[in-house]
Amino acid sequence: MCRRLKKWLGFGSTINQSEEDNMKKFLIVGLGNIGEKYANTRHNIGFKVLDYLANNDAVSFETLKLGDVAYLKIKGRTLVLMKPNTYMNLSGKAVKYWLEKEKVPIENLLVITDDLNLPFGTLRLKTKGSDGGHNGLKDIQDKLQTTKYNRFRFGISDRFSKGRQVDYVLGEWNEDENSKLDERLKTATELIKSFALAGINNTMNQFNGK
Repeated sequence: MCRRLKKWLGFGSTINQSEEDNMKKFLIVGLGNIGEKYANTRHNIGFKVLDYLANNDAVSFETLKLGDVAYLKIKGRTLVLMKPNTYMNLSGKAVKYWLEKEKVPIENLLVITDDLNLPFGTLRLKTKGSDGGHNGLKDIQDKLQTTKYNRFRFGISDRFSKGRQVDYVLGEWNEDENSKLDERLKTATELIKSFALAGINNTMNQFNGK
């Protein structure tokens, strides 16, 4: 019996509807550290992307368990925007909690993070991979017990001298970067919406390397 006929006759409609609703829900996690001193640092690009998205679409964050959360609805999809308040190194606890609370399938999870190995502003979407030495991703991998989750890497480049990596990552954007950041943030939010509306593969084809 086809799915549409089953639904029309009332067979399994509750389960099917619930599953369909969950597939239309996405958890978008921006990684960063809480507090004003970190707000404009390179390491906080995940927070910055979500703030830009929320501001442009007129939704507000509310401080809830383990993070600041906002809900954005676009074309029948619900995007749960979440900024963990656990500090970067413990991000996994918040990600696991909100995945389970919102019943979001892991394939609908997208984690936004900074990447030293990409030139400034370069966007790259991947469906799996190692943590690459990133402590936030390392904790997420540990808590989810998998490396197979979508991550959106935002390039911050590696223009630092030997032994200055921590200072660079936790440093603020320079004047040149700041002048280009708004356009990069706009493109980043377009990538996120495409992820929810067009799917991971189409989005990778359209945005990777931009």
